[in-house]
Order: sequence, then C-alpha cells, then structure tokens
Amino acid sequence: MSDLGAGFGYLMKGQRWVAQHGRWLGFGLLPGLVTLVVYAVALIGLGYGADDFVGWATPFADDWSSPWQGLLRTGLTALVFVFGLFLAVITFTAVTLLVGQPSYESLSEQVDRTEGGEVPESGLPLWRDLWISARDSVRILLRVALYGIVLFACGFIPVVGQTVVPAIGFCVSGYFLAEELTAVALQRRGMVLKDRLVLLRGRRTLVLGFGVPLTLAFLVPFVAVFLMPGAVAGATLLARDLVDPDAATDPDPGPGTADSGDAPAPRAWSA
Repeated sequence: MSDLGAGFGYLMKGQRWVAQHGRWLGFGLLPGLVTLVVYAVALIGLGYGADDFVGWATPFADDWSSPWQGLLRTGLTALVFVFGLFLAVITFTAVTLLVGQPSYESLSEQVDRTEGGEVPESGLPLWRDLWISARDSVRILLRVALYGIVLFACGFIPVVGQTVVPAIGFCVSGYFLAEELTAVALQRRGMVLKDRLVLLRGRRTLVLGFGVPLTLAFLVPFVAVFLMPGAVAGATLLARDLVDPDAATDPDPGPGTADSGDAPAPRAWSA
C-alpha cells in the first residue's frame, strides 16, 4: 500500500513543480486544448448514440418484460460509455503527447535539470522522436484495445459486469496512461518500449498509484488539459525513481526552487 501512496505523491509533486515554474505550465497547455476539442465532439456523439447501439446489439432482449430489458440495456449503455471514456483517456494522452512532443520533452528535461544529476537527451532529430512515439503509442493502444474487448465481453455478466469490470478498466487505463507519460523521460534515457514495460511491471503498485487517480481526474472536462503539464513532470520524477531508486532525489523541489537563469527555453510547439 505504501507504493500506492508514493505513486499518488509523484502525481501531486509534478503538479506542484509546474505551479512553481509557471512558464512551463502555460507552454504545456496548448497541445491539450487542441486535442480536447476533438475528443469532446467524439464523446458527445458517443453519448447520443450509445443507447441506439446497445438496442441494435441486443435484439434478443426485444421481447423481455420490464424491468429486465431496461436493466440490461441501461447497464450495457453505461458500459459502452465507460468503455469509450476508457479509450479516450488512453488515446487522449497518446495524441496530446504526440502533438506536443517538443514541448513535453523540453519540460521533462527541465524537471531532470532542477532535480540534479544527469539530464539525458535522445540526440535524435524531431521527426525520429515523433515516429518512435507514434509507433509505440499504436502498440500500447493495441494492448489497450485487447483488454477493452475482454472487459466489454465481461460486461455482459450480471452485476459483475456493471461493478467489478469498470473498476478493472480504470486500473488498466491508469497503468497504460502512466506508461505513456513516463515514456517521455524513459525514451530520452534510451529505453525501448519492451524495456519500459518490464520496468513498470516491476513496480506495478507504484505505477497504479500514479496512473489511476490521474485517469479518474481526466474524466472531468478540461481537467486533463490543465493537469497534463504536471502529469508529465510527475511522470519524469516517477521515471527517475524507477530507473534508479537509490539515486532518486526528493522530488519536491521546494518553494525556493526556480528555473536557472541559463536554462534553455522551451522548444517551439509543433503539430
């Protein structure tokens, strides 16, 4: 249980870091705003169409008497929308990180710089970083889709499908959300996707403590946009612990910490 609390602590410390380094907060908002508009339209469409989809998918319940038909279809409609939110949280992060790759990589480097020690840089051209990020995101999304299909099928189980399954879905979503966010720092350290997944599995409870609360917070409109810069900062602090727990410094920079005068400016935002 201590790792759960520690994971949540990294999330909070990341938010405090960007609050104390205001220019990085502002610079990290734009990619999330662009992505939010697209996803809001998609989720509104899902909200209007989920009941029609469930009705089409359950013709066997057309002749069921009340209240069983209503209970089944209402539960499945809720499950479809939860499944949509589940995918939205994961893909939102992936798309936002891809759109804001230069911004978030610079932010992550600055977190490493203020925490002391080595400040790894990928050394790759921007197009190569974008390609690796996009390729790895697709691989993660395929894994998420596989879990999603299984969970959706389990949603037809009475009671369990409307209680346990959504809870498991949030855990899966939080785990892979943490992977996407820590990838910014770990990719700069030369770690490929396979190595990153092995690293995260070794501290699964810590990763869930970071990712699950963030997943729940991301369900609130606009919150994802404002938490995104701090989530990247917190994920960088978490990555430092995952890579070298003994060398990790206290990730709370304290009220007196500020950007150094010769710190490099953020890279230009690019779509």
